[in-house]
Amino acid sequence: MTIPLLTMWRSLLGREDDERRVRRATLRAAAASAAQASATIFLVLRRMRTPLIVLIVIFAVTVLGLTLIPGQDTEGRPWRMGFFDAFYVMSYTASTIGFGEIPYPFTYNQRMWVTISIYLTVIGWAYAIGSLLALLQDRAFRSALALQHFSRKVARLREPFVLVAGHGRAGELLGQALDALGRRFVVLDLDGERIDALELGSYHADVPGLAADARDPGHLAVAGLDHPCCEAVVALTDDEEANLGVVMAAALLRPDLPVIARATSRAMAERMRAFGSPDVVDPFDRFGDHLRLALRAPASYQLLTWLEAGPGADLPPRGTPPHSGRWVVCGYGRLGRELTRDLRAEGIRVTVVDTAPQDAEADGLLVLDGSHPGALAEAGLEDATGFVAGTDNDTANLSLVAAARRANPSLFVAARQNRPANAPLFAAMEADALLVPTEVIAHEVYAQLSTPLLWRFLREMPARGDAWAAALVDRLTGLCGPQLQALWKVRLTATEAPALTGWLAPGTTRLGDLLRNPEDRDEHLHAIVLLILRGGEALLAPDGDVVLRPDDELLLAGWSAARRALGTTLVVDAVREYVLTGRRIPSSWIWRKLTRAPVSSGEPAPRPTAPTPS
Repeated sequence: MTIPLLTMWRSLLGREDDERRVRRATLRAAAASAAQASATIFLVLRRMRTPLIVLIVIFAVTVLGLTLIPGQDTEGRPWRMGFFDAFYVMSYTASTIGFGEIPYPFTYNQRMWVTISIYLTVIGWAYAIGSLLALLQDRAFRSALALQHFSRKVARLREPFVLVAGHGRAGELLGQALDALGRRFVVLDLDGERIDALELGSYHADVPGLAADARDPGHLAVAGLDHPCCEAVVALTDDEEANLGVVMAAALLRPDLPVIARATSRAMAERMRAFGSPDVVDPFDRFGDHLRLALRAPASYQLLTWLEAGPGADLPPRGTPPHSGRWVVCGYGRLGRELTRDLRAEGIRVTVVDTAPQDAEADGLLVLDGSHPGALAEAGLEDATGFVAGTDNDTANLSLVAAARRANPSLFVAARQNRPANAPLFAAMEADALLVPTEVIAHEVYAQLSTPLLWRFLREMPARGDAWAAALVDRLTGLCGPQLQALWKVRLTATEAPALTGWLAPGTTRLGDLLRNPEDRDEHLHAIVLLILRGGEALLAPDGDVVLRPDDELLLAGWSAARRALGTTLVVDAVREYVLTGRRIPSSWIWRKLTRAPVSSGEPAPRPTAPTPS
């Protein structure tokens, strides 16, 4: 028989013990790496021990000799130099400064001893300096020095940052996008050249980077895993086992942190999901989902790729992939399997061509050498509607695309680009759809990290239909042009929008009234609200008649000038009064008293109905 009260206390205390255990484990990992980082001074002392001892012995012997060898004063009387005078003479003699003989001219015996001392100290200094230069070139010393410098930079961070493990092409694109948003990030990568490239990158803020193995929990701890300002962990290395190690360490040491990891196989994704609930990004699976979306709703796919690319991206062309007929997929690896599964789920017939497939019993599989000129003819390209060059070799993919277009110029062609250096070649080939795995990963992670509202919008947007997406694209391009401008969010709270606190309570403030120009309220701001999150409900692309409520979260897209203007409306009472009612009131307290202008206490005055912004 169990006692409920004791059971409750046992569960509470057990939970606290678990939290303490996790915290202690994190502190132990951080302390171990901190001790490694602080070991630089001990490494210097250990390596320089013998040269320092040699110098000390030489100085001691030469100083002792000057005190023992007698000299003469100006009157010819014997005189012995004290220890301080001897040490002073050897200091400026050994350092090649040479002030002169003090306090009396030296005798020949003293000069002979000083001559011997000069050569001894030169040998000692040469030995010490050579040892120091060798130490500066030592890999262990430079690693310890870099670790110490890195740990200090991370410890000084006082704003939220993202811990990025892996700074390849995907990590570089993600870093540039985060930097454009003003977000800080810390980088771990096993390749020292990538870390050195951070110093040459044109980032707005300093980016701490360390060449270390991200699988080591100690390195993650030094990189800020236990830092209170760490807001997310991203694993983007080329080694999926390393990404799994990062996921494991983050889940066990900081289970409260969101984790995003890269994986290209379902088995690895399942292993990662065994540790908490990380967001696993598979570029091949995402490309298959995007291709299915492009088949069903081209405008929705166009809007999704445009927003995922981030501010400054040009509007991509709206493709028209064939949603019927037969497709030919060259390469039955990870990408080929995903695309074949997704295309067949859409009711499309698929013929797969591969040289040595792992699954020789797959339906519709032709074991052929795709690079051979006659192989594609056997696959029946003449009556196909779509073609995918999805091997892991860029040269093979380019040749496959060229051969497919010669066989059937009307084909819809999709290609896979593996190496970033080959981007000009694929751009010149002008494929209808191009898969760059690193870009897919970077865009996906950016959409999740930039703001949760954008990720929510992208997930729910396809369900609204293609006509709705096409209309929204037209609104965005008509208001902001073909290049995506700023993306930002606003929370209508007393902290972020103090000027609206009293106006939102009556429930009469409309979205269209808020998006007016503070300079001329008859003009609409160059901004569009993409999403309003109200509790658990999401309103996508609301019109101007939507009534705003306290604690609403708004996702906006538009010009940076519109962002600044809206920020002024949210915090300045006088601007808010003009924008919502059309009345101009003095901004300062003194002018309000002198003019006795009434200030609304939260109940908006009657105003003409404004036209709904398009």
